[in-house]
Amino acid sequence: MVSFEMNDRRKIGLGLTGFGILFSFLGIIFFFDKGLIAMGNILFFSGVTLTIGLKSSVQFFMKRSNFKGTISFGSGFLLVIIGWPVIGMILEAYGSIVLFSGFWPTLAVFLQRIPFLGWVFQQPFIRSLFDRYRGKRVPV
Repeated sequence: MVSFEMNDRRKIGLGLTGFGILFSFLGIIFFFDKGLIAMGNILFFSGVTLTIGLKSSVQFFMKRSNFKGTISFGSGFLLVIIGWPVIGMILEAYGSIVLFSGFWPTLAVFLQRIPFLGWVFQQPFIRSLFDRYRGKRVPV
């Protein structure tokens, strides 16, 4: 198993990813401000690249099963830059769901282990939803 050592590059990458999500959220809150959304996209993409590495990023985004998500996310980013932020964000949201849908099992395990919030996710109905996807592998 590969260890996930927290070096400075990964810390910066996680920070950039967080700021990217924040800027994108602020861009949506401020009536789809294309400048904030574009800045959030750039920070998010550079943060993911720094966190998992350049080679892993290229392999992840160019994988045949993720190609539809990559094209959707890239097209949405270009539409945001051109000046159509609403349509661009819809395409980006679809691309993100397609690209990162393999991470839901990992997120489910993480959410179940949070002290107070984990109790909510341990309830039988919600746990049955999480257990459906538990056996699948994370795509990176």
